Amino acid sequence: MARILFVMTGADHWTLTDGTRHPTGFWAEEFAVPYRAFTEAGHEVVVATPGGVEPVVDRGSLAPEVNGGPEGAAEIAGLLDSAAPLHHPVKLEDVDLTGFDAVYYPGGHGPMEDLAVNADSARVLTEVLRSGRPLGVVCHGPAALLATEGEGGSPFAGYRLTGFTNDEERQAGLADKAPWLLQDRLVALGAEFDEGQPWAPNVVVDRNLYTGQNPASSAPLAAELLKALG
Repeated sequence: MARILFVMTGADHWTLTDGTRHPTGFWAEEFAVPYRAFTEAGHEVVVATPGGVEPVVDRGSLAPEVNGGPEGAAEIAGLLDSAAPLHHPVKLEDVDLTGFDAVYYPGGHGPMEDLAVNADSARVLTEVLRSGRPLGVVCHGPAALLATEGEGGSPFAGYRLTGFTNDEERQAGLADKAPWLLQDRLVALGAEFDEGQPWAPNVVVDRNLYTGQNPASSAPLAAELLKALG
């Protein structure tokens, strides 16, 4: 059995260019689908957030229209309710990676607010990348990679990866209000950004870094991580 660390946003909003707070948090599918895949395979999941606050779900991610209908929405909501690690997170600043076999970052716009500038998350990302253990990051989760940039650049520079694209942000209706766009910032970080079709599954694997473009990429990304865990 492997132990997998889920590093999740503690934010409940994303501050837009005009200073307004867009309600958000983590995206339900991006937690629920990998969580179910990992736990059904017999692995243990531990959730960590900045300060150990309980993660807030983006209410929009619970809507029937993004979950295949009412039944799918009810299933996702039920899984979130029953996922004990989600309701009892540990403090990200106290995490010791020696006890974990893999690390996974779900998305939602929340990481754009807190993990993008969080030094404890940057430490975790840098350590797991250099360790060779699997690191999975999906959708807006790659915003956390921005915090790894220092005077010498970022350890993720030169990696092939993907994440929520500029086109997807435009189609979601937030690009014009956003203080910055994830795809642009990842390119500026020095990453080789692999842009797939909007809303279609797209998983990119480069060494021990596994990235997914959007919510639809959560399931195939989890499958790739399970392969890596053996």
